[in-house]
Amino acid sequence: MSKLRILYISSEIDPFLETSQIASLLRKLPQEMQERGMEIRILIPRFGLINERKHRLHEVVRLSGINISIGEEEKPLIIKVASIPSAKLQVYFLDNEDYFHRKTVFTDKAGTFYDDNDERAIFFCKGALETVKKLGWAPDVVHCTDWMTALIPLYLKTTYKNDPIFKNTKTIFSVYNNSFDHTFSDDMFPKVKMMDIGDENLANLRSRDFFGFIKIGCQYSDVVVKANPSLNEAVITALDETAERQINSFVGDENAAETFYNLYTELAD
Repeated sequence: MSKLRILYISSEIDPFLETSQIASLLRKLPQEMQERGMEIRILIPRFGLINERKHRLHEVVRLSGINISIGEEEKPLIIKVASIPSAKLQVYFLDNEDYFHRKTVFTDKAGTFYDDNDERAIFFCKGALETVKKLGWAPDVVHCTDWMTALIPLYLKTTYKNDPIFKNTKTIFSVYNNSFDHTFSDDMFPKVKMMDIGDENLANLRSRDFFGFIKIGCQYSDVVVKANPSLNEAVITALDETAERQINSFVGDENAAETFYNLYTELAD
């Protein structure tokens, strides 16, 4: 029997970048699954805070060189890789000079939310799936974490649904309390769109804000995870309106490894 293949897509992972509890969970869970016999890949953005020299990132030339469409523009995607030595886990970093070379993550030094964070998320989601295609590695389950990865389930259920790499892939979307108060501009929708995505597919994204991203992620995922015990009431409402199936697995939960092992195994059946 072949190993189950689990792809984690996240905005952060310890020890490379830690801005919230997501980073520590993403450090522990993949290692636990690998130790239980699963095959793991991890993708994150190469934010400017990540020290390439310290963590020994290097470019994977065979994976780089893809251009990602963001509206009318084509943005080059560079892929880098590094290992977590104690875990024997490889982490792939998606890089682009325009989007990820800033020395902060989602806000500038004055705390102002970047207007192009929507573009950065779109680039990351599209780039992640194109990277997996180039790897030629078909995941059984894609585990997406937080709003920045919310478009992945949409793309897998529309544009990539017949792709040989993804045709049997199931998705999990973990929701956290990492909300923001910002409304993106109207021109976000043409940037989000890909083949087989019409306006009707993006109805839940119409608010162009944090809740729009959460709703679209919930709508197209096979399972949605409430990852904080005290989720914002508005977030809970968004989940209840759009998620077909929900589970609770909170950061720090002693049973998280068992919960996800069973969930991954069930979804891959």
